[in-house]
Amino acid sequence: MLCSRPLLAAAFFVALGACSLKPSFINEYKIDVQQGNALDQDAVAQLKPGQTKDQVRFLLGTPLIADIFHQQRWDYVYRFKSGSTGQVDTRRLTVFFDADNRLLRVDGDVAASGEDDLTMSGTRNREVDLGSLPADAPAAPQSAPEEPGFFGSLWDKIGF
Repeated sequence: MLCSRPLLAAAFFVALGACSLKPSFINEYKIDVQQGNALDQDAVAQLKPGQTKDQVRFLLGTPLIADIFHQQRWDYVYRFKSGSTGQVDTRRLTVFFDADNRLLRVDGDVAASGEDDLTMSGTRNREVDLGSLPADAPAAPQSAPEEPGFFGSLWDKIGF
């Protein structure tokens, strides 16, 4: 009986210590964490000097930091932490406005369009050919109009 108490205490401490050890083959799942404004290069490329604040907000979204002490400056910050590797990627874009609330310049990791893009002629639309039917192809058969379902017929019976 006297031997069982120290043996029980030793077993308790061994079991307690086993809870703090994690075998190397067990990997817990960690999620990817995204914070801030995820800006793509296409949206930033549409920024042009002279645009209003509303136009910039339409293209980029609401700025993460719009400081009342620096009203002519908006900061877009994006941070991505990979759950699997733990690698952190940070992007920053700062938009400056003049006294008339027109876009003056852009600074940061993502590049805006330059002066040569402002003078580029032509459109940036791209036409994609999805294929066409030959001229002698028979017309597609017309399908019969669909009958209303259960709720549609019930709706008609009620009179709405």
